Formats: sequence, C-alpha cells, structure tokens
Amino acid sequence: MAHRGMASSKKYEQVYEYIRTFIDQQKFSENTRIPSENFLCNKLSVSRETVRTAIRLLVEEGVVYTVKGSGTFFNKKRLLMHESLPENGELKIGVIVQGQDNNANSNLLKGIRSALSDKSVELKIFYTDNKLINERKCLMACTKGFHGLIVDGVKASMINLNLDCYSTLYEKDIPIIFYNNFYAGSNFPKVTIADGQCADELVKRLTESGHRHIAGIFVYDNYQGIEKYKGYVHALQKYGASYDDSYVKWFISEDTQEEKELFRSLWRFLKALPKCTAIVCCNFMLLKSVLRLLAKHGKTVPKDYSVVGFDYSDTDWQESGITSSIHPGFEMGFEVGTRIFQMICDNEYKIHDYSYVFKPTIFSGTSIQDVRKKDL
Repeated sequence: MAHRGMASSKKYEQVYEYIRTFIDQQKFSENTRIPSENFLCNKLSVSRETVRTAIRLLVEEGVVYTVKGSGTFFNKKRLLMHESLPENGELKIGVIVQGQDNNANSNLLKGIRSALSDKSVELKIFYTDNKLINERKCLMACTKGFHGLIVDGVKASMINLNLDCYSTLYEKDIPIIFYNNFYAGSNFPKVTIADGQCADELVKRLTESGHRHIAGIFVYDNYQGIEKYKGYVHALQKYGASYDDSYVKWFISEDTQEEKELFRSLWRFLKALPKCTAIVCCNFMLLKSVLRLLAKHGKTVPKDYSVVGFDYSDTDWQESGITSSIHPGFEMGFEVGTRIFQMICDNEYKIHDYSYVFKPTIFSGTSIQDVRKKDL
C-alpha cells in the first residue's frame, strides 16, 4: 500500500486544523479566545515555533488576531456573518473525529480533501475528544444544512446514548459513513481495518521468534480495541503461546492522556510479569508511552522487551524500527471522502453497501528479538 499523504504531513498543519476546529465549536459561545501557546504545545506535542507558524497562517487569512499580552482571538461576528452568506450550491459535509491521534487525524483529513478536491464541497470538522456529550452536540449541529457526515464513533464498544440523533439524521436522509469505530447493530456503512488479521500478523512474528509470554495493552471503550484484543487472543492460541489474564492490561481512552498515572500503572503491570518478553500495544499513543516508559527505566528494545504495535501513524515508522501496522490515514480519508460523495449522489444509498475493509500493512522492523536460543 502506498501511503500517499503521510510523507508530506507537516506538524503546523495539525495545529492549524485543531485551531480551526476549536473556532468552529466555540463560535456560538461567549468565548472568542483560542487556547494558549503552552496548551497547544502540550496538547499536540509540538514546538512553540510550530504553533506560531500555524497562528501566523490564520492571522494572514483573517481568521484570528493577536493582542500583545492578552492572547489570540477570533472575530465571532465576522465568522457568523460569513456563514450566513449563500453557499452557491455547495455541499456541506461534516467530519466528526475523536481527536486523540493527531497524526492519524491530519492524514485522514488530507485524504478526504484530496477525494473531494474537484467537487464543490465545504468540510466542517468537529472533535469529540471521545466524549459522548461532545458527540451529541456535534450531531445536533449537523441536523440542518448538512448533506453528509463522516464519523469516528465515540466509545463504540459501549452503550451509546446518541443513537436517537443518528436516527434523526437517518430519517432526514442525511447520509452517514463511519470510519475506524462504529456502533454494533447499526446499518450505517463503515470503512475499517481488518484488526483481527493485523493482530494475527503481529503475534505470529513474535511467536516465530520464540516468544511465549506476550503481554497485551488494550483500550476497551472502542470497537477497534476489542477487535484487536480478540485477534491477539486467537493468535496466541493459534501459534502455541500461553494466554494468561494477568498478561492483559486494560485502559479507557482517557487514561492515555494522563501520562504520569499511565506510567505508574504500566510499570506496576510489567514488573508483575517476570516471564514477559514481548509487549503488544493497541494503538500509537500507547506504543509511544510504552517506549518512553521503558527508556525511563533503563530498558531497551528489543534486548529487554520486544515491542510491536497497531496503527503507527507518524511519518517516521521506518526510522523507528518498530514492527507495527501502518495506519492508512490518507487512504482511509480518501475512501470515506469518495464514498460519502457517492452516497450523497445516490438516491438509493440506503440499500447499497458502501463499506470497505483495509487489509493491514505490516512494517517488519528491528523491535523483535529472537529468543529461541535462550530456550535451548
């Protein structure tokens, strides 16, 4: 699979997208100040100069203005007046993202824009931060004036309180397509990755190198995390490795945002597994945290632990040397962008199947140690 959009991804573009989305969500409130430089640096893991580059672009576009000593603001009245102007037949498509993996989101949005570049389409980006109340606000904002929605489901493995909003949108004939996470039992099309197959490939590489005591770190509040866990369990059984409940660590998505507590919990978990030689990380955020944690405690990869991960979304996946699946951010965005436009143009889209499943792309790095000699 050729990853068309990843190589050209720039950090300031992530900051730019985040600020534009923040403004979209705040323009109906009393707040007109955008987050501080310190907040943006910490939230998006970027430098201060990267943040300033994004803000300079927004100032040049007239979207924001800076008051020395006070911060950066947007002109709410001007933005609302602009949105009240006629759209000249332009389609409006909403993109509702979780917002936790900034690299994946940036590449996804590039793919969507590429798919729709020759169409008369206005994109509106919403971030839920994987919170149901935020998802509800986004969905309610999209009941009027929108022609289609692209959605990454919130806490998709659990009961969703917003299914009534989805029903309302369905009755209004507003096409919806999910990507990554979707709600079991719903009939909406979805673009996903074959996570079970991906788990099989990763665990197979570990067992082929002699690993039998393999820890798994997963999130349980989204569909992907559950599918990855299922694939991990099946692969352990298939390739003759041992399964032990104590070798599985569960988190919810919000846990990954508090690194200090996350480090404590992860280190307690690993210290309690003296036979553990390998770790499977459910997503890119957990992978980065595990690598930082091991380095902090003087552990090296793969000498002390072999490490593999799902959905590596940064551009340095080859340089990192981590055996992992590569997140198809740009390609996924291109697929959902293409398919939502087709659905909008299809009067009978409800009876046609617009779903698509990506086969995993695995990068075989240097993060797996062959331990078979140790067993001789």
